Amino acid sequence: MLSAQSTPVVRATLPAVGASLGQITELFYRRLFEEHPDLLKNLFNRANQANGTQREALAGAVAAFATVLVERPDERPDAILSRIAHKHASLGVTPDQYTIVGRHLLGAVAEVLGDAVTPQVAAAWDEVYWLMANALVAQEARLYAQASVANGDVWRKMEIAERQEESSSTVSLVLRRPDGLPTASFRPGQYVSVRVQLPDGAHQIRQYSLSSAPGQKTWRITVKREGAVDGSVPEGEVSSWLHAHAQVGDLIDVSLPFGDLVLPDGDTPLLLASAGIGVTPMLSMLDHLALASSSRRILVVHADRSPADHAHREEQVELVSRLHNASLHLWYEADADELAALGASDGRVSLDAITPPQGTTAYLCGPLPFMRSVRSELLTKGLNASAIHYEVFGPDLWLSK
Repeated sequence: MLSAQSTPVVRATLPAVGASLGQITELFYRRLFEEHPDLLKNLFNRANQANGTQREALAGAVAAFATVLVERPDERPDAILSRIAHKHASLGVTPDQYTIVGRHLLGAVAEVLGDAVTPQVAAAWDEVYWLMANALVAQEARLYAQASVANGDVWRKMEIAERQEESSSTVSLVLRRPDGLPTASFRPGQYVSVRVQLPDGAHQIRQYSLSSAPGQKTWRITVKREGAVDGSVPEGEVSSWLHAHAQVGDLIDVSLPFGDLVLPDGDTPLLLASAGIGVTPMLSMLDHLALASSSRRILVVHADRSPADHAHREEQVELVSRLHNASLHLWYEADADELAALGASDGRVSLDAITPPQGTTAYLCGPLPFMRSVRSELLTKGLNASAIHYEVFGPDLWLSK
C-alpha cells in the first residue's frame, strides 16, 4: 500500500508521468544498455527493443500498477505482476538486478520531467517503484522456492530427442534430460525459456509453450519461425536459429517451466480459444484432459490462415475426438475449398453460434486483436471478466492499451 504522504503526490503527477512514459522508457533502456550492454546481448529480447514493444509493455505495467495504488488502495496489485514474475523467473532474474533497473528508471523520470520532479515527487515515485519491485521479488522468490532452486538457478541442459516439421513455418522439438531421468513437472499451459548463442556471440532467450501433457519423460516445444516485418525489425533471431540449426542429439539451454496461464482442477466447463501458434498451450491442456478421460464440457476454438498453416492440426482434432464432451470449431482465412471437408468456417472467428455453458472458464492465446475480439464476445455472452484468462507471446501489451 502506498504511504499517506505519497498517495496525493502520485495521484497528482500520474497524468504527467503517464503522458511521458514513452519518452521515459526509451531513455531508461538507452541509458541501461549503455552502462550494461551485456543485458541487451544476454537477457533482453533485441527484437522487442528494436520494434519498441518492450518499452510499451513496461510503460503499461508501471501505469497500471500506479493507478491501482492510488485508485484502489485496498486492492492487492499482485495479480497485475503475476505474468511478469513468471516471465522473470523463466529468465533467471535475481533481486540485485532491480537496483540497477530502479536507478536508471527513476533517473529517466527525473530527466524527462525536469523541474517538475521535486524531492517530494522523486520520493513518491521511488516508493511506487520499490513497491512494484519488491512485490515482483517476493513473487519470484516463491516461484524459485516452488521449483526447489536458488534464485535465478533455472537453466538446464536438455537434449533434442526428436524434431518434427509441423508446417512450413513451425517445427516441434522433443526435449529430454541427458541423464535419462524424467523431466521436471509442470502444469498444462506453462512454458520454458530457450537460450541460444547467436553468430555475434550474444545469448538470446525466448519463451515457448510446452505443447504436450505433463507427467512424461520428455517435454515438447513448438517453434514458429518469425520473419522480419517490412524489414523494420530483425527476423526472429532465436526461432530462425532453432529452425536452421537445432538437430536431434544437440544440447540446448532450457529453463524450468513457468507461466500463470494454467489449467484449473475441477469439473467446470472450459473454452480454449487460440489463433496461429497460440494453439500450443491449448494442446498441452487438451492432451492432459484426454489422458485423464475428462468429462468436462470443453469448447475448442481455433483460427488460422489456412489448414496448411495450422500447426498440429491433426493432433488437435484427434485430442478433441478423445474427449466425449468436447467440440472443435475451426476458422481459416484461405483455402476455402477445403473448409467443408474439415468442418471449418471461412474468415475470422465469430462466436455467434457458440454459447458457453454457465460457469465456463475461458483461456485465450494468440495475437492481441484476436484475443480482444474473443474476450469482447465472451463478455457479451455473460462470462465474468475474472473467468477469462490469456497468454501473450512476447511483451504483454494488453496493459498498455
